[in-house]
Amino acid sequence: MSKHKILVVDDDPDLVRALRLRLRANDYEIATACDGYSAIASAQKERPSLIVLDLGLPAGDGFTVLDRLQNSDALSAIPVIVLSARDPQSNEDRALKAGAAAFFQKPADNDELLNVIRVSLSPSGQAATSRPS
Repeated sequence: MSKHKILVVDDDPDLVRALRLRLRANDYEIATACDGYSAIASAQKERPSLIVLDLGLPAGDGFTVLDRLQNSDALSAIPVIVLSARDPQSNEDRALKAGAAAFFQKPADNDELLNVIRVSLSPSGQAATSRPS
């Protein structure tokens, strides 16, 4: 079975580096993008199994990316986990309504994040719609 590829979209190089190490240690292939524009281009090129998406991005915020993904026949089935420093009160519901499979506040609990990634990539694909409390 081939490895799952995860596209990490974030403009914070330290967070991307940390996520890349953690995800690779869990046997995932990683692709990265640092802004909204390259997120869509990378998703089209890489065809990831899952996307970890920040909301606060240059060149099109995370909501723009979610909207473009949802409106693309080729990309709309890819589960998206939002990982954001933005206020969850006003953004979590909006992100889930926009098509995100889950929402995590930065800094995310790594075990919880990995668990939701695992569940989202499982054959049943039943991801939690919000992070566990």
